Amino acid sequence: MSEATADAQGAQGGEFKRGGGVVLAAAFGIGLGLSPLPFYTLAVFARPLAQEFGWDFGQIMFSLTIMTLAVFLMGPVVGIAADRFGARRVAIGSVVLFSLTFAGFALTNGSLPLFYANWAIMAALGAGTLPITWTRGVNSFFVANRGLALGLSLMATGLCGFVAPRLAEFLIQTQGWRVAYLAIAALPLLIALPIALLFFREAGRDGVAAIAAPQYGKTLREAVVDWRFWVLGVAFVPISLALGGPVPNMVAIMESKQFDRETAVGLLSFVGLSVIVGRVAGGWLIDRLWAPGVAFVMLSLPAISLLLLSQMDTLPYWLALSSVILIGVALGVEYDFMAYMVVRYFGMRAYAGIYGSLYGFFAMGAGFGPAVFGAVFAHQGTYDPVLLIAAVLTLIGSALLLTLGKYPTFKRDAA
Repeated sequence: MSEATADAQGAQGGEFKRGGGVVLAAAFGIGLGLSPLPFYTLAVFARPLAQEFGWDFGQIMFSLTIMTLAVFLMGPVVGIAADRFGARRVAIGSVVLFSLTFAGFALTNGSLPLFYANWAIMAALGAGTLPITWTRGVNSFFVANRGLALGLSLMATGLCGFVAPRLAEFLIQTQGWRVAYLAIAALPLLIALPIALLFFREAGRDGVAAIAAPQYGKTLREAVVDWRFWVLGVAFVPISLALGGPVPNMVAIMESKQFDRETAVGLLSFVGLSVIVGRVAGGWLIDRLWAPGVAFVMLSLPAISLLLLSQMDTLPYWLALSSVILIGVALGVEYDFMAYMVVRYFGMRAYAGIYGSLYGFFAMGAGFGPAVFGAVFAHQGTYDPVLLIAAVLTLIGSALLLTLGKYPTFKRDAA
């Protein structure tokens, strides 16, 4: 099928009729995967872990740095495997391994090295649940509505961000943190896995005819010598650090602004809801407007939130909520923009390998950010200095995306 035909079908809703199940499977696979589940729940688990084992917040948040290093190494491996063997095989196998290794935290015995080792193993084995694999399947079904489809696929990370902290807090208060870890770990097996087995496919593989020519664009080797690859990579390091750093620390940040723990956990859950808004709005916009320009606007707005949080010792609730929402909306569009821009600037030939390599840059910032925030708080008793620095970093990273220029035109191979 030609791209023109695919575009016409997309305009008539044909893409969603054909690929709607793939979007659904990707949404739950990503939403209950390695990217959001440990990230959004660590803020809730941090206090009981600190109380039981005497760890400080900097030590606990460093676990996300360990996860980042593993993802940095495994991202390209997972991407190449998905390109070669198919996204379905890699994603489904990784869902099972991620769930089992996440459950391993229930056995934590007070040894920090073992705690960090569990994070590394979980990240290595669960890297196939990252958007790298799932978005390859989605991109194979969508052309005209690609941005919106990616936004919907990534939307469940917002639901995870809203539900998971509240569920974890409830279970911690009623059953203890070990049972809470086991219950959260069961979610991918009970929800994401069955849906993926039923619906997740890749056009051109898995017995599904290609909707458009899949083999076009750059190889991984060609992409890494393209200056746009490095602009994307360098830009997303400060963006992900500045936006990813506050979220696992959000409960402590809000407690430092004189909110009680229940209110702080409630504010954290609104990050998840606003992520959903960012996913859908950002996806709809990039189908119609130049993606780097949309990214610059939507990723720069949280600088206002971070600046306000850094300058005020106490916040009215409405202002704290507004700040959380702006951060959440920006978090909601990060993955969408990266996935979309990889396709538009490099094509689908080696999509997962290129995305996996770039995801390592994103993961580096997101992984080191919480540890940096936690370390500053542990040593200075306040988050204000690092919040101010984060505000500047969002502006720098977002501005770099404006240098990407117009989308290239690729010669399409025959489908």
